[in-house]
Amino acid sequence: MFDTVAKRYDLTNDLMTAGIQRSWRRSMVAAVDPQRGDLVLDLAAGTGCSSEPFAAHGATAVPCDFSVGMLQQGRKDRPGLPFVAGDGTRLPFLDDTFDAVTISYGLRNFVDPVKGLREMLRVTRPGGRLVVCEFSTPTNGAFRSLYMDGFMRALPRIASVTASASDAYVYLAESILAWPDQAGLADLVAEAGWKRPEWRNLTGGIVALHRATA
Repeated sequence: MFDTVAKRYDLTNDLMTAGIQRSWRRSMVAAVDPQRGDLVLDLAAGTGCSSEPFAAHGATAVPCDFSVGMLQQGRKDRPGLPFVAGDGTRLPFLDDTFDAVTISYGLRNFVDPVKGLREMLRVTRPGGRLVVCEFSTPTNGAFRSLYMDGFMRALPRIASVTASASDAYVYLAESILAWPDQAGLADLVAEAGWKRPEWRNLTGGIVALHRATA
């Protein structure tokens, strides 16, 4: 499914969020706080758009994704990044390798999110950090109803303007609606063994940043 939307994935996401995703990405980078010399694993990295800012801060960013189509497009668009194909529940990396692990809008796609979070913990050095940027539950009741019942239902039609496979965005809407809220995801992070999980809402809770330490 993701292979089919790879070519126009970045453009579609930018248009669907009216560019707000750029501010979410800046908040994500600030939460990771990449330092020069850090080794950062960016999971579900797709075409590598989320990985570029870490490299710009002097860290070594390793974009990893399950979709070969996404990786192929990423290598065309961003040839300087070391793309790696990998299953998030069976990562192809040694224990205690990375200073930080990040994942943006991809944890929902794991068959077993807790297993994936445990794998992220395995490959993170003691004291390293996890940052998960994921769609979440708006905190205002009226806005939540408008978002869930209005925008989510319209999402496939909006995506069909630019996306090559609007069915993928039907899945996107369904997966967002079925996903745990902020506290629920924090519980999953803790269940996987991460310490001190916390979260910060972005844009009224449409997206939330979850952080924890190894």
